[in-house]
Amino acid sequence: MEDQGILGLGVKPRTQSAARIRGRRWLKGREIWLVALGIVLHAVYMLSIFDIYFKSPIVHGMDPVSPRFTPPAKRLVLLVADGLRADKFFEPDSDGNYRAPFLRSVIKGQGRWGVSHARPPTESRPGHVAIIAGFYEDPSAVTKGWKANPVEFDSVFNKSRHTFSYGSPDIVPIFCGALPHSSWNTYPHEYEDFATDASFLDEWSFDQFKSIVNRSREEPELKQLIQQDQIVIFLHLLGCDSNGHAHRPYSSIYLNNVKVVDRIAEGVYNLLEDYFKDNQTAYIFTADHGMSDKGSHGDGHWSNTDTPLVAWGAGVKHPRPASNNHQDHGERFVDEHDMHDTPTPTDWGLSNIERVDVNQADIAPLMSTLLGLPCPVNSVGSLPLDYIDLDKGNEVEAVLANTKQILSQFLRKSQLKQSNSFRFKPFEPLAHYTSILDHIESLISSGDYEHAMELSKNLRSLALEGLHYFQTYDWFMLMTVIILGYIGWMLCLIIHVLQSYTSLPGKILRKVEEVFTRDRPSKVYLCGSLIMASIFVVLYLEHSPPLYHAYSAMTVFLWTNIFSEYRFLRALWRFLRAKESFHFIELSATCVVSVIVLEFLVRSFTQRIIYTWCFLIVGVITPFYLFKSIPWKSGIPIFLWLSCWFLSVFTLMPAEIPDNTVLVTISGVIIVVIGGVSRYLDLHTKDNKYWLYLINHDSQPSFPMLFHLQALLVGLSSVLVYLSTSHRTEKRELLALHQTMNWSIAGLSMVLPLFSATDLLSRLTSIFLGFAPPFLLLSIGYEAVFYGALGLALFGWILFENALLYVKKPKKSLSSFETENGNIILEEGDRCLKLFDMRIPIVFMVFFNIAFFGTGNFASIASFEISSVYRFITIFSPFLMAALLIFKLFIPFMLVICAFSAITKLVRVPRLGCYFLVILCSDVMTIHFFFLVKNTGSWMEIGNSISHFGIVSAQVVFVLLLFALTNVYTKDIQTHSAKRVSRKTM
Repeated sequence: MEDQGILGLGVKPRTQSAARIRGRRWLKGREIWLVALGIVLHAVYMLSIFDIYFKSPIVHGMDPVSPRFTPPAKRLVLLVADGLRADKFFEPDSDGNYRAPFLRSVIKGQGRWGVSHARPPTESRPGHVAIIAGFYEDPSAVTKGWKANPVEFDSVFNKSRHTFSYGSPDIVPIFCGALPHSSWNTYPHEYEDFATDASFLDEWSFDQFKSIVNRSREEPELKQLIQQDQIVIFLHLLGCDSNGHAHRPYSSIYLNNVKVVDRIAEGVYNLLEDYFKDNQTAYIFTADHGMSDKGSHGDGHWSNTDTPLVAWGAGVKHPRPASNNHQDHGERFVDEHDMHDTPTPTDWGLSNIERVDVNQADIAPLMSTLLGLPCPVNSVGSLPLDYIDLDKGNEVEAVLANTKQILSQFLRKSQLKQSNSFRFKPFEPLAHYTSILDHIESLISSGDYEHAMELSKNLRSLALEGLHYFQTYDWFMLMTVIILGYIGWMLCLIIHVLQSYTSLPGKILRKVEEVFTRDRPSKVYLCGSLIMASIFVVLYLEHSPPLYHAYSAMTVFLWTNIFSEYRFLRALWRFLRAKESFHFIELSATCVVSVIVLEFLVRSFTQRIIYTWCFLIVGVITPFYLFKSIPWKSGIPIFLWLSCWFLSVFTLMPAEIPDNTVLVTISGVIIVVIGGVSRYLDLHTKDNKYWLYLINHDSQPSFPMLFHLQALLVGLSSVLVYLSTSHRTEKRELLALHQTMNWSIAGLSMVLPLFSATDLLSRLTSIFLGFAPPFLLLSIGYEAVFYGALGLALFGWILFENALLYVKKPKKSLSSFETENGNIILEEGDRCLKLFDMRIPIVFMVFFNIAFFGTGNFASIASFEISSVYRFITIFSPFLMAALLIFKLFIPFMLVICAFSAITKLVRVPRLGCYFLVILCSDVMTIHFFFLVKNTGSWMEIGNSISHFGIVSAQVVFVLLLFALTNVYTKDIQTHSAKRVSRKTM
């Protein structure tokens, strides 16, 4: 008798087998192509934020604008205390004494002061670039390495006659490494040891400069070099940054370092004033960024952006009493940061002295003006007049030189864009800039300095607006192309899932071959090729960057593939139109609920409390949902309730994780107890019908004592957490024995799960215990408890799916199982995806995000706590430290993905099909975040919105990598449900 086949057609068994093999080959090839396309697409589209918001502001070809006045200073000293917070510098200590007595005397008697506001990313390199070069560097430089200089830019050092520079090997070479007229030196990287007091690094920089000055008394050539005019002396003081990372900015070591930099400032002042005796030296003291309370920096929080600024010496105004209505003088801030308008704190003791805040980039034109140098050609800083002691005429000349330099950048960008655009749209407010310049010159000639100053400032503001206009000139075009690309990618995923993992093809297509082979319409591909070629020609003629071609090519390629499936789409539309209205309601409800959950996940990036409410509600709903089918005596409903409520606590805890070594140690005990209970259930629930699909005693571990060995490693890691931290807090170096044991335990524990039994409960328990030691060794506080809570909640998810499986009790024969599938390309034992299965990727997305935000990891650079790695390494090594931090972040993700893989095996759905649905959910969030990206408001808001988009985009890549990595642990998992289907198949 002939087999009726999966589509009800007369197909002989041999023909059916050949079709199955051919279908699987087609599916495998298509999915390899689809996964590769997904990796490339998200990698390319994630780079779009650099072309839209982080496009390099640097242009070349402008001539420097020399100021037309006599400079007030012959030399300038720049002191940058890396990582020094403004409040810790200005406020008194617990005894009421101020930490910087010398600089406070300068503020009160001979100079000016204020707060310099940095922009995110508040890192050392971009901060120094803003101070010395006057522009906010292209943040994409972080992808090329902060230490290297990926682009050529002008700076105050370049314009100086000679520069003396001493300090960190990460900063000084950026500006002086290729500068012929410079004398510089740096200490070795090995000096940057977080286990010691780093204030000696500041002393080293001062000693190096002091020795140069003393040598010049005996060396005529060196003396002649130092006594030239337009000399810059730069001392980079790294101590506060290193001590802030290692000991936090509230520690006595950090606060004492503030006194150290004050003594160095006094030492430099006394040394130079005694050496030159001409009162022709200007001094500027500031910082590149601040330091958060948890010892990190990078984001836009005021503790990272607010840095001290003190200027005194030649050409700098003397203190003035504060006016009652004073908030800030000079130009309005470009950032519009809320903290700019806050009054001076009372405890600073400076409320009666006028405070002049600046943007960090304003310091570069200030230094250039003091020395009579042209401003750096790419500077966007506005000269802060309240710091400069010049007469009215020279003030106007200084502002006009600053304005012309910014205007020259605008004109260059306008020229470049006009020469490369078919339909150029000029910046209308500056269409008649020449007449404005002529009017300013005539006002200066006639002595009307007040009106000339007003016009110069207005022209400067317009030039800055024009620079922003051309910086975002291609914004609308790029946004449109990329959004169309994301939508096209999502449609491609939906089509693939419908064709390969559902029973729809067997219901809507007539021939078996049409399920697997596609006669791609040549006309569709021809039209797509012509459109792509036309776009390439236009972009080439406009000299567009290569990535513009990549964005457009990806979008056109995706939509070409969508239109090539027009026959399937047409058949699908006809099929849906013939269905009853109930199916439309079910489909619509699933889509609406899914989108609502994903929108809540979008909101959770700024409001972590959403997860608390989520798990509180789910902890109540799921037990009652199972109440009629799974009795309370089984313990499953109660466990779901407790595990959800336990996990809900963590998003109420502070984002800045406080140090608590005892809690980390206790967490090791909790993890062992959880593993022991799971082991007990595995051994004593063999005949329990509610655990039928989780237990399989046919499989045995390779090592009989594997569980005891894993528990021992967790216990040892807890002990080593306490011992390693105790040695470091006592200011002792990390012992080599401790370091070796930490690395060995972390490495060995992650290998052991591979030798555990292959039943679902045993393997997941072993994975949970295997990743616990490295996570504990990288923990500093309550996040260690979160690891156990997350494991319990994931086990609750598995129990819920197991309960649903028990309720349904699948007992299908081979013929009915294949008929349900509707096609012949699924793996043996898998069933087709149904609409209700959408719950699995949705729940996965919730757990995947709680794995990131559950420990307070807000979407910001500063979320990574560097002290987490001190049990493995204390010598500064940015790449190794970053790798350890990222690995710690990945461990909860890996738990979630292992649970997800186990569930797909448990409920017999194709894992890759669910994976593509996960990508679909991620991209719904990605599109939303793409629309939420801001280019107005404070830089803190802008930086957060862009980081949110980047994190969600990267999630797709992370999931791809983690799926491949966790497959090593989960590929052997066997479930009772899969065995039952396998026996039926046999």
